[in-house]
Order: sequence, then structure tokens, then C-alpha cells
Amino acid sequence: MMPCQVITSRKNEIIKTAAKLRDSASFRREQNTFLAEGARLCADAADSGLLIHGVFYTERAGEKYASYLDRIFPKAEQMYQIADSVAELLSDTRQPQGVYCTAELPKRTAAAELGQGGCYLALEEIQDPSNLGAVLRTAEALGVSGVVLAGSCCDPYGAKALRAGMGAVFRLPLYFEEDLALCVRRLRGQGFFTAAAVPAEDALPITQVSFPSAVLLAVGNEGAGLSQEAIAACEARVTIPMLGRAESLNAASSAAILMWEIMRTRGRLE
Repeated sequence: MMPCQVITSRKNEIIKTAAKLRDSASFRREQNTFLAEGARLCADAADSGLLIHGVFYTERAGEKYASYLDRIFPKAEQMYQIADSVAELLSDTRQPQGVYCTAELPKRTAAAELGQGGCYLALEEIQDPSNLGAVLRTAEALGVSGVVLAGSCCDPYGAKALRAGMGAVFRLPLYFEEDLALCVRRLRGQGFFTAAAVPAEDALPITQVSFPSAVLLAVGNEGAGLSQEAIAACEARVTIPMLGRAESLNAASSAAILMWEIMRTRGRLE
């Protein structure tokens, strides 16, 4: 096992860089690196094959989470034992476990490289990182083929999105697209059935739609929904039948119900 460096100062440059990775999406892209927090999340990152630049842990965490750290240490370029006060500086949670790692961002894949078949979800302009993480976690759990992040979606490698996603971001294929309408038209040309999720009474109830082997479902921003351009590009508009007085659901809840129904009609959940 490689030597472990001990860090006790909150002013240490390595720690300051790690904290900046937690706080800044632009810095993450610039450094091609992100910071993960939590024993299980860091172990998931290591297990996924990502390059782990450094693993940080407190003395107490080294004892309590030894089984997780044993999965991370062989994959890490550097190991750092940190003081509790340093761990607090890195943490984005109220009760930190004391385990963190910096890892190389996965290769950014354009939506043009999306496969020829399968069930995909497209998210346009999602701004709440907790919503994004929850959607990715559900998509992975239901066996969705991948997720397209369109427009200025929040960073899936930010602290809140990573925590809400419970490691799904390491296992679920992600694709990036500036213009969702353009992506939809391209996929329609490849034989995909494309559907826009809208809170409209004249849209097709999701329970009445049969989905083919290749499908893309588009879900929009928490407040504004999908852009009119994206809706117009889609082959169909679908909605969730509701009996209550609420006009709509939030993006994470909507996406979960829609994905479940699509995977059920395709026989994947039987």
C-alpha cells in the first residue's frame, strides 16, 4: 500500500482545490475532476473504473468504513488521512462520514453517439441538482438505457446531484446535447418513437400509449417544462392522468412515473 500523507491544515492547497471542486462546476470541467463524498459513493466511483486521483479519510472513518476504503485504496493515486476539521471543510452534509475522493470525470459523450435502440430519457434545462440525481437513480433502477442532458442542465457531478443519485451517475450512460429539438429530430430519423411529457388535457395519457423498442421520452424544466421547439419536434405528447387538483408534478416525480410505465409496457418489469 502506498504511503499515506497526513493533512491537518484547512489551508492546505490540496484541500482548497478539493473544496473548490465541490463548489464550482466550471472548475470541475477545467480540471476534469470532481469531488465525491461518502464511503459508499466513493467506493462506487472506484468500482466503476474511474481514475481516483486521491482519497481523503479521517482516522475514525478509517476504522468505521474500512471495508469501503479497501475497495478505494487500490484504485487511488494518493491517500490522505485528514483531521476532523479538514473533513468539515470538504463536507456538503450536516453529518459527514469523513470519506471523500477526487476522481476524473467520465468522458463526455455527445447525444449523436446514442445507440440505435433502447429506452432513453431526455431532460431539458433541469436546474435542481436533487431532482436530477433522483431522476438518474430512478432511471438506473428501472433499466433505462441512458439519459440525455439537454441545454443547461445542472451538473450531474455536483455534490447534491451525486448524493441524490446514489452512484447512478457512475453506472448509467449519460449523453449531452445543446439543442434538444435537434436531438429529437435526429432520433426520429433513426426510427425512434419520440414523446414529450406535458401537463395538458389533450395529450395522450401515458397509460394508453404502446412504446416500441426504440423510444425517447423528453421531460422539461421544473418550472417552465419543455421548450415549444422540443415539444413540436416530438412525434407525440403524453401526460400523466391525475385525479387530484394538482396541475402538475415535479420533474423527478413525473419522470419516475413515466419511465416506470414505459418499461412496464415494454415488458421489462414483469
